[in-house]
Amino acid sequence: MSEISTLRAIMAPTGVLRTTINVGNPILAGIEAGQDQPYGVSVDLARLIAKRLEVELELQVYPTAGEAVAVVSDEKADMGFFAVDPKRGEHIQFTAPYVLIEGCYLVRDDSPITTQEEVDRSGQRIVVGKGSAYDLYLSRTIEHAELVRAPTSPKVVEFFREHQLDIAAGVKQQLEAGIEEFGGMRLLPGHFMMIQQAMGVPKARSPEAAAFLSAFIEEVKAEGEVARLLEKHGIQGAAVAPSA
Repeated sequence: MSEISTLRAIMAPTGVLRTTINVGNPILAGIEAGQDQPYGVSVDLARLIAKRLEVELELQVYPTAGEAVAVVSDEKADMGFFAVDPKRGEHIQFTAPYVLIEGCYLVRDDSPITTQEEVDRSGQRIVVGKGSAYDLYLSRTIEHAELVRAPTSPKVVEFFREHQLDIAAGVKQQLEAGIEEFGGMRLLPGHFMMIQQAMGVPKARSPEAAAFLSAFIEEVKAEGEVARLLEKHGIQGAAVAPSA
């Protein structure tokens, strides 16, 4: 059996490369209303991998990262694009990151909160996107404030406003879009985390699957392909991750 045939059998045991796409993160993927095919950086990378394996690609589109993670964890999909997190790592083998995204805080213009250090205080409520990387991170690190979960990451700002919460946490670009749409809000200076976007396969899968994707990710970073895709899709504020 040739090397490509062996990799294809490991990566796509059903004969189709089943790949989850989370359209809740607009930095990496999106889908137009009324359309059934997503677009974005992660979609283009998935197509490159399928082409390399000479196998058909099946895109499984989900509105949240949590749903996409669960499907890969249960081996109902062969790979996906996720933010690295220790909890997710219990069931998923990750590559090194290919994109870094800032996780930031948003407050109202009239909020007395002006710094990151003032966020984690008793009586304050922080809204996060349920199951997102920053939800998992803040669930481990917030000690005094209360976390409130919006149904999806794109709904965070709307949920924040509707429920009169104190702070919204999320991907910087999504929060900035909320400010532009609604006004009357501002970002706190700096970021509370750098979200490491990577690829992952089920942990039960052969280690060769993760090794193949890891080599692929390093190659597309080094060759400038990730930077080109960010430019192609007009993504601002996300950085190509350094070489592993």
